[in-house]
Amino acid sequence: MDAKLASSCKVLIVDDQALAQGYMKYALDELGLRNVIYADKATSALKYVEEDHFDLIICSYNLKKDQDGYYLYDQLKSTNALPLSTAFVFISADTSSELVHSIIELQPDDFLAKPFSVKDLDKRLSRVLKRKRALRKVYQLMEKDELNQALDEVEEFLMTPANAEFFPLALKTKGELLLACGMNEQAREFYRAIINVQPFTWAQLGLVNALIKLDEDDEAEKLILQLAFKPDSQLMAYDLLYGLNVKQEDFESALETVLMAAEISPRNLRRHNAAIALSRLTHDYEIQFEAAKRIVKFAKHSIHDKPQNYINVARAGIDYAMTADDKDTANLLKQANDYIRQFKVAFPKAELQEQMKVINARLLYIQDEKEKARALVEQLSSDSLETDDFEDLLDKAKVFHALGMHEKSLQVLDEIEQRCQRHPEQGELFLRYIKQEKKEKATIKQTPKELNNSAVEYYQTGELDNAMRSFRQAYTLMPKNASIALNLLQAIVMKAKEQGISESANTVVKRCISTIENGALNEEQEQRYLRVKSFLQEVV
Repeated sequence: MDAKLASSCKVLIVDDQALAQGYMKYALDELGLRNVIYADKATSALKYVEEDHFDLIICSYNLKKDQDGYYLYDQLKSTNALPLSTAFVFISADTSSELVHSIIELQPDDFLAKPFSVKDLDKRLSRVLKRKRALRKVYQLMEKDELNQALDEVEEFLMTPANAEFFPLALKTKGELLLACGMNEQAREFYRAIINVQPFTWAQLGLVNALIKLDEDDEAEKLILQLAFKPDSQLMAYDLLYGLNVKQEDFESALETVLMAAEISPRNLRRHNAAIALSRLTHDYEIQFEAAKRIVKFAKHSIHDKPQNYINVARAGIDYAMTADDKDTANLLKQANDYIRQFKVAFPKAELQEQMKVINARLLYIQDEKEKARALVEQLSSDSLETDDFEDLLDKAKVFHALGMHEKSLQVLDEIEQRCQRHPEQGELFLRYIKQEKKEKATIKQTPKELNNSAVEYYQTGELDNAMRSFRQAYTLMPKNASIALNLLQAIVMKAKEQGISESANTVVKRCISTIENGALNEEQEQRYLRVKSFLQEVV
């Protein structure tokens, strides 16, 4: 390594194995890197990064204490705590497909598989540090948010032949700056020009971003689908497709996309949170429950492990139980209670008495202990609306509505909406969900199961209009429930025998059929469905 480069380089090593630290100390000393600080856990590393600037961070991917390397790097990037001028290099003895996907997704400056020699280390670190040093002025301007000046600096850098070795990185940075400066048309033409010379993956991804910003969605989608088949761009392509789906308000497709990405790289907690947000909008209670469970699983033994994760699984389990068939309810409630027990073991000192009262009230309600549920709710503090977090408030709104306290439920949802307006970092999807909840709870007073039961009674007594209204409301709240879809479809058919099928009813029929054929029916329901379908084939 160049002696001048080594002597001016400040290094942070993050590794919890004494032998590994010893080898790194020896190897870096051989390379002339003397200004080195060691950390054996992520929290210590975070503190060092907050207090000082490092030219290089070498981090073990497999840290065992408090948080591993994956979450450390993800946190540094997501909070903008890692300067662009700092090189970040992962080291690991693990080369599993999950780790490889994670590395591709995280995009550190380099990755070294153990064991490696001093010579290997020299070659890789020299290359990384030279790149960072060459573009240091650009990175420093970007860190100060002086993006136009940074763009000018990149242009000047690209005009200097002596910098030719670093032109690919400078070109990539130029594209990112064009997008960051809102120069979307220039970015689109820049990326196209690069692709015409060589189809770099980064240029294709950049072009997709530019096209989406310019509302050229069809072309963007075609390119995304091509990138989704390439291992080095698959996850980024899924993320872009998810963003495009959300932009187009196609939340079903967005959910499907984010689930595919989460399957490939399951440790990304942001994707599981996105799955929860989307499953709420689409009323997919099963996926909401599974995503909440994955957050507990992958956050465990990390800095992201917190009481709220376990509580949210219990809440999602209750949401699912409120809409599931009776045969599934007991198992769902058992799982919800299991996570409550796990929470109490993992966080024995956590003070969540108010939240637990709400959860217990909801559990009692499902078990038809409505008076006991109401007694618990009446013990809730009336002064907590301004101090409860979003999820606590949402759970209160749900229990108030279930117990017939509709005005109080809407009051809580109003409070959440106002807070979302003041704190946009909560996310557009969550705000959209709260607005949807307000609309539904203002017009639909009964719970999903109550709606279905009352609709069945109406149907059996020949009150078809009332049955249709109740079945439609139940299906609005439970669009994945095949039994309710069948009940609604049968009611539409009975009405059609009298009046025919309107265009709007025909749209609902198609949705019901899709739900039924993607769901599960018992033998009696299968026979009913065959009769209904036979009639529809004659009429339509």
